[in-house]
Amino acid sequence: MTVVGISADGALDAAAEALVRRADVVLGGRRHLDLVAPVAGQDRRPWPSPLTPALPSVMEELRGRRVVVLASGDPLVSGIGTTLVRALGADAVRIVPAVSSVALARARMRWSAVDSVVVTLVGRHEARVLREVAPGRRILVLTSGPETPSIIGELLTETGHPDAVMTVLGDLGSEAESRVERSAREWSTTPVDDVPALHVLAIEIPAGSGAWRSSWVAGLPDDSFENDGQLTKRDLRASALARLSPAPGQHLWDVGAGAGSVGIEWMRAHPTCRTTAVESDPERAARIGRNAVRLGVPDLRVVEGRAPDALTGLDVPDAIFIGGGATRPGVLDACLAALRPGGRLVVHGVTLETESLLGDAYHRHGGELTRLAVETTQPVGTFTGWTPLRTVTQWSFRG
Repeated sequence: MTVVGISADGALDAAAEALVRRADVVLGGRRHLDLVAPVAGQDRRPWPSPLTPALPSVMEELRGRRVVVLASGDPLVSGIGTTLVRALGADAVRIVPAVSSVALARARMRWSAVDSVVVTLVGRHEARVLREVAPGRRILVLTSGPETPSIIGELLTETGHPDAVMTVLGDLGSEAESRVERSAREWSTTPVDDVPALHVLAIEIPAGSGAWRSSWVAGLPDDSFENDGQLTKRDLRASALARLSPAPGQHLWDVGAGAGSVGIEWMRAHPTCRTTAVESDPERAARIGRNAVRLGVPDLRVVEGRAPDALTGLDVPDAIFIGGGATRPGVLDACLAALRPGGRLVVHGVTLETESLLGDAYHRHGGELTRLAVETTQPVGTFTGWTPLRTVTQWSFRG
């Protein structure tokens, strides 16, 4: 199977045109099929919907025939090429790219690849953009439809960036190409009818913007998180995440998640990090979801339930944080059993009972046992004094 990228106006270079003409079957979206001149006797088919469940039967039916798939620009930039490679294997798919919408957008904005980042929202939550927000940051967004600029404009305005400059680059590479630049605040009230269905969104955050969300280093301020007091505090959170060691593509269980702060910061470390937050309290579970959206990691999964029962059937973790409930029978054993080889476990405790449990775990399994005492300054009359936070016992272990 060959996947051929085409431009917005359907233009093909000579080699790509020859591939299309020789094909027995051409697959693609209806828009793509309409752009390319018909070939006598050729079987042309739009993709079935939904696509993924139907792929195996389509591929089996077309076995042994010369198949070309039409795609926009570079098929591996949030396109059908990625889907087909995953479904069929790399050896079964040939990719012939055209100039991508990302390359065209960078050219129009005069932004280098080094100085900008690409975020895809195709089939994804718009709040993913918020993870990338930082002073002076340049973000190219691959969007899902004409409603996206308004949604992102509202998100940026709500999170303290109403003056971010948002440029909608419509129908790139075609005769209908357009460019409209407005502030985030202005886009938040722009009607959907004023936005081209096919566009790339370019966002530039003002250099003077000082939002605390710009840091990916563990230890966001505590007031970054909506909470009811059940929150792993900033310095303790930073210590835990240093030992949990987030890495691209890895999965964390945040058990007894409270406000979800550890799992959220795990996901902020890299766009491919994943978290499953387990929380038994319904109000806290809902609060975790809100915090995740506000902090740019809306894909965080919240499981409402009590460990260890709620851990059954979850994807295998690379790391586990137990912020609450470690003394519940079976929780620590279930987490130790679930870890992959090389997995990391961090448990925090503030009670004598939990401290005793962690001391026993340390003697049985090894690892690192640490007591963390943090003091902060508070007014004492007309003076300033130290106020201690509750001391935390931390056990960390690598499987």
